[in-house]
Amino acid sequence: MILWEHFDRNEWYVLLMLIGSYAAVIALPRRIPAHLLILSLVWGFASATLLDFTIGGGMMDFYKVNDSNRYELTDVLTYLMFAPFGYFFIYGYELLNIRKKTLIYYILGWTVVGIGVQWISEWMKMTQYQGGYRYEYNIPVFLVIQTITGLFYGYLRAHPINHENKRETPG
Repeated sequence: MILWEHFDRNEWYVLLMLIGSYAAVIALPRRIPAHLLILSLVWGFASATLLDFTIGGGMMDFYKVNDSNRYELTDVLTYLMFAPFGYFFIYGYELLNIRKKTLIYYILGWTVVGIGVQWISEWMKMTQYQGGYRYEYNIPVFLVIQTITGLFYGYLRAHPINHENKRETPG
């Protein structure tokens, strides 16, 4: 792993997004318990990293992250940058009181946000597509990841854990 190939706009973009997104996580009023906050951060990091290692620079090699096809320190920071978006998804879920009937609209809204962030990331040269891949191809990925996240969080919300670490049964 190298530090970076060139320190330019993509590194600045990653650093500003990283600082801004974690500052928002810290500054936002708490709407979910700490264990769900941690779970949402881990999920955001894990899903982005898994997909990057399969679609991106891994098995399929459809895009490179940052300046190089070699791993840079900025690549690690990029994965950490995605963690708060898992939290923001859950935060918005609670803030907007999302239910089964509104989940699809919420997911579609987040897909639009994802497309916007992808477009900006491409413009800032954080993501550089290759092999004919385009950012629009990420739409099914966004839909699947956000659906899994929404359904899983809906399940956790319907089956909270009580203080004795035993799952409560609804009803």
